[in-house]
Amino acid sequence: MAVSVRMDPLLEKQLELAAQRKGVTKSQFIIDAVERALGHKNPYDLMLQVQAEAQHVAREPAPPSLLAADTSLSEQLRDKLAARHEAARSDWEAFQAARRRGERWPPADDQEAAS
Repeated sequence: MAVSVRMDPLLEKQLELAAQRKGVTKSQFIIDAVERALGHKNPYDLMLQVQAEAQHVAREPAPPSLLAADTSLSEQLRDKLAARHEAARSDWEAFQAARRRGERWPPADDQEAAS
């Protein structure tokens, strides 16, 4: 089905240049943009597909020492994020408790210590 779209000449020129950079026609560029806007093309899914295809390329496996270091690094990151989450949750609960009591948050002595 054909659809006509009126647009500013400057916008049309930008469209033309962007389509040339991608190596597609203006029509295909617009169709891709509409599909993404409607959720038919999820960039994240496309990235995962490209990564999966790249893994099929023959590569030497990573040395076990590198894999072990990567695992310990991810565990450290997970622990650090969990600690931050716990601190933020406990601050939020303290804020809510102070709010229910009608007190200021943070308490005045915490404000002086922070400065």
